[in-house]
Amino acid sequence: MPSLFKRLSAGLIVLALACPAAVTAQAQESQGKALPQTRQDMQLSFAPLVKQTAGAVVNVYAERVVQRSNLFSGDPFFEQFFGQRMPNRSEKQSSLGSGVIATPEGLVITNNHVIQGADDIKIALADGREFPCEVVLKDETVDLAVLKIKSKEHFPVLPIGNSDAVEVGDLVLAIGNPFGVGQTVTSGIVSALARNQVSSGDFGFFIQTDASINPGNSGGALMNMKGELIGVNTAIFSRGGGSNGVGFAIPANLVKVFLASAEEGRSTFERPYVGATFDAVTSDVAEALGLKAARGALVSRIAEGGPADKAGLKTGEIVTAVDGVSVEHPDALGYRLTTAGLGKRVKLTVRTADGQREVELALNPAPENTPRDERLLEGRNPFAGLRVANLSPKLATEIQMAPDKTGVVVTEVTRGSPAARLGFAPKDILISVNGDPVKSTKVMEQMLNEDPGFWRVEIERDGQRIRQFFR
Repeated sequence: MPSLFKRLSAGLIVLALACPAAVTAQAQESQGKALPQTRQDMQLSFAPLVKQTAGAVVNVYAERVVQRSNLFSGDPFFEQFFGQRMPNRSEKQSSLGSGVIATPEGLVITNNHVIQGADDIKIALADGREFPCEVVLKDETVDLAVLKIKSKEHFPVLPIGNSDAVEVGDLVLAIGNPFGVGQTVTSGIVSALARNQVSSGDFGFFIQTDASINPGNSGGALMNMKGELIGVNTAIFSRGGGSNGVGFAIPANLVKVFLASAEEGRSTFERPYVGATFDAVTSDVAEALGLKAARGALVSRIAEGGPADKAGLKTGEIVTAVDGVSVEHPDALGYRLTTAGLGKRVKLTVRTADGQREVELALNPAPENTPRDERLLEGRNPFAGLRVANLSPKLATEIQMAPDKTGVVVTEVTRGSPAARLGFAPKDILISVNGDPVKSTKVMEQMLNEDPGFWRVEIERDGQRIRQFFR
């Protein structure tokens, strides 16, 4: 076997030496990109590119004040001797991240988790200067935020590229402030595209890279060799907290849409309302419909009268492409629809049991056809501490629920409240109380004016109905 391996290796080397033009031509087929051919090519440096772009990558410092409960708070013995009210301690917590200046006026893109809950945010430029800033727009589900530097001067900008043109194997640079050591540049390649199941949010379409990304890099730039932003670094897979060569970035095309919302002055980031839910395609389903691989988004539920219903989508069908671009999984479908933009129309390629067809889908925001009328329930009852609202497609989309859900939903549970102690949770739908249907938040609040002494409650949680009894 060793001799055979040597003969095969020698043969491959001879073939490569004999056909250098063929090897070079094959390497250049991918959008004009080529492998290094000479020693001079191997001595090339990223330094000119870094000098050109590093000024547009900033450090983001966020501070928040948190209240720490006193160790003996609530203890009757200590309260007897030290007073009924034992003050809690307040302390400052700081977080560090990175950001990218996207406009000359000082709009900065970063991750939402970098500034989450912050009371004070500052931006530090690469030259050491610091500026206060304000939050213009943030969204937890896509983990993006736009900040505005409070200054009238013009700032260097990192242009935003087309992340759909990125290919696996492309060279990239990551710029950020890992562990607070200062601005740091790392290099690598694009390891994979369209990664999902990376974060806990509902967004799942990431660029994977082996360029070193560590805590503090969040919100920083993933850049191509043209000096364009192709992604915002946001997450890593790590057992010890440091880089293991598996980092993830939010694609630049989503960043463009998010930034446009901020520039338009929107208070929330809205994505297209489809009026349908989708599941991953299993191998059994793929085989039944004649697909070569288990890819696409399986239509599992459709809201009556919604955009998907009007477009003619049916449950059991599989969406395989949007405007001719393949869809790998349901998260990829959501990404393609979001980056297409509100107000547009797209063509969905749909696989059915009878073959393949195309449908046209209008991309509009989710309607709030029922006013949410959000209320905080109070009083001496099991529901005290619940914040409830009337469901609509808009609210269902915001809190990641099925689009056809109706009724009164729990949006928040106050910590330590009677409702929290009894196990109520966000997304619980209140169906009935003592046999009477809960038709609206107003009706629910009126029900609490009575004191039956015994409460029989029916709720819907994760698609299942649960009956509970409280005194």
